[in-house]
Amino acid sequence: MTVKLSRRTKAIAAVAGAASIAIIAAGCAPSSDDSGSDGGKVELTVATFNDFGYTDELLQEYMDANPNVKVVQNVAATSNDARANYFQKLGKKGLADVEAIEVDWLPEVMQYSDLLAPVPADLKDRWLDWKTAAATDADDNLIGYGTDIGPEGVCYRSDLFAAAGLPTDREEVAKLLDGDWAKYFEVGAQYTAATGTAFFDSAGGTYQGMINQVEAAYEDPDSGDITATTNPEVEELYNQVLDASATQSAHLGQWSDDWFAGLSNGAFATMLCPGWMLGVISGNAEDVTGWDIANTFPNGGGNWGGSYLTVPANGANVEEAQKLADWLTAPEQQVKAFENAGTFPSQNDALTSDTLLGSTNEYFNNAPVGQILTDRANAITVAPFKGPFYFQVNDAMQQALTRVEDGTQDKKASWDQWVSEVEAIG
Repeated sequence: MTVKLSRRTKAIAAVAGAASIAIIAAGCAPSSDDSGSDGGKVELTVATFNDFGYTDELLQEYMDANPNVKVVQNVAATSNDARANYFQKLGKKGLADVEAIEVDWLPEVMQYSDLLAPVPADLKDRWLDWKTAAATDADDNLIGYGTDIGPEGVCYRSDLFAAAGLPTDREEVAKLLDGDWAKYFEVGAQYTAATGTAFFDSAGGTYQGMINQVEAAYEDPDSGDITATTNPEVEELYNQVLDASATQSAHLGQWSDDWFAGLSNGAFATMLCPGWMLGVISGNAEDVTGWDIANTFPNGGGNWGGSYLTVPANGANVEEAQKLADWLTAPEQQVKAFENAGTFPSQNDALTSDTLLGSTNEYFNNAPVGQILTDRANAITVAPFKGPFYFQVNDAMQQALTRVEDGTQDKKASWDQWVSEVEAIG
């Protein structure tokens, strides 16, 4: 999930049931037990942000099977708000019994892994290896229950492509965009020349897809030194996206009100699409019929975001919270969360589920999203190293890109300011 650039709660309530997955018939019922270690009523709080697909109906399933448990979900306005609250209160009081975290917070979270209740050992094989490894500390304690991952395709407006004289069929669009980032921007130049309108939503959103393909973008994995400002790959991507942005971007910062409006008013024709983005689009552009998704991604596979559930070790109901986190991240519930919000599962069994692989999304022109996103997940070859300073450096980069897009600074001045800001970190 993710980063300053991550999912946003706004209008998420409108997101529901986009994928036409059949109701899972077997293996999905929560295990019934006499929850409440003292036999009394237990209220468990779950703190999330954006949309994890934890609908009232899903949580009610757990409560029906565990009548002594009441589950209350608190959804933060933004992931940044959730992150600030998490680090202010971790090890103290005030956190929820189950706290969601984004993958990009992990480097910082791992510094305080002793403040979190480990995931029981018998659950460790549930997830993709790299998903588990990223949340395992030096003492071999897994401190997060993996929720989703963010394999990316390219979402596009087929009606806008038609107006530009470009292919509209998703397989043809995938062939059209097949290649590296230069190819993506080459097609963008065709589109803007034909229509005079923007090809992609923002430099920041596009850059996030690009930087997620760099193995060690900002920090040296061995020394921990911040290398962001001297890494030629970073500067090359910065220049490449801003050069294209000058004519191809709608200059709409992701998660801004204008960006949400742009999802429905045709302000841009494409955007990078991890699975969780599908729910954001369909929930905020309900009346648009042209959105589709192509089984391709510039320069190969890419993962954007993903999250975990953690259980603070000093909570009042640690054992009950672990049971709930276990249930919420079981393969059956993860497929349901995908059905509810497009959050793509990180569990091995879920990824081989016929239900998942056969799922389609009516809103996206009945796209076979289960198969497409599985293909995109299998195309991922790089698991980027993200050290303790990743979030701060990347957040500063996003602001640098925004300064250029909104005309506050030119490309060089904004880069120079970013360099100064990064040099002050650490």
